[in-house]
Amino acid sequence: MPMRIHAIEKVVENTPIHKTFYFSDEECRNAEPGQFVMVWIPGIDEVPMSLSFIGRQQAVTVEAKGEGTKKMHEMKGGDKIGIRGPYGKGFSVHEGKLLFIAGGTGIAPLLPLIKMSKGEKTVVLGARSSYLLLFEEELNGMDVELHISTDDGSKGHKGFVTDLLESLVEGTNKKFDMVYTCGPEMMMRKVLDFCLEHGIPMEASLERYMKCGIGICGSCAIDGYLVCRDGPVFGSDVLSKIDDFGKWKRDETGKKVEI
Repeated sequence: MPMRIHAIEKVVENTPIHKTFYFSDEECRNAEPGQFVMVWIPGIDEVPMSLSFIGRQQAVTVEAKGEGTKKMHEMKGGDKIGIRGPYGKGFSVHEGKLLFIAGGTGIAPLLPLIKMSKGEKTVVLGARSSYLLLFEEELNGMDVELHISTDDGSKGHKGFVTDLLESLVEGTNKKFDMVYTCGPEMMMRKVLDFCLEHGIPMEASLERYMKCGIGICGSCAIDGYLVCRDGPVFGSDVLSKIDDFGKWKRDETGKKVEI
């Protein structure tokens, strides 16, 4: 799929380290929630990013933490970026009692899914501190039951989102039909183990180092799967067989490093 060059239409500063960049790309209008695009940042490189808004206008939400994302945070409306994609396997859309568990920037690929899903929706939103909570205002304006967790206790539950998962399922005896999650991989591993123990189907969006985005280079390999082609969304039936999930990943050199 060729790269398309677009002007950034709008930039929104969500938190001190997160910004959302809006653009319009015809190929991305009907993307699946959870799919990603390769974003070309002039003078730097291509970076894989999940779509946080899907429709007539699309967006990516970016945390400034590496060379490419820090450079993107310097960009403004009118500046040009390149888009390839959308790529990969997205989330499946279900009805019923749905639970969405997001840690940090993990809420970005879940937001379009929450909007598209129908049923009784419960969202657990976590961050290190209240000033880093993403899309809280948007979620408050939607038909969802919102629970907040912060590591430092500055808002909502003091602790981890997985604490709230346990209280929602075990404390209230809620029977969820599906759990969706995205965030730090160790967090998602705990969600997987909990869902397997309680017999709840679950889907998670994984993040791995990617170069090509289309399954050629193999840099995103994990236990025989390619995250860019076979994921980034995987179901609990597959994740339960991936030994590296929540334990190991590969860096830009291909070396296996502990998460």
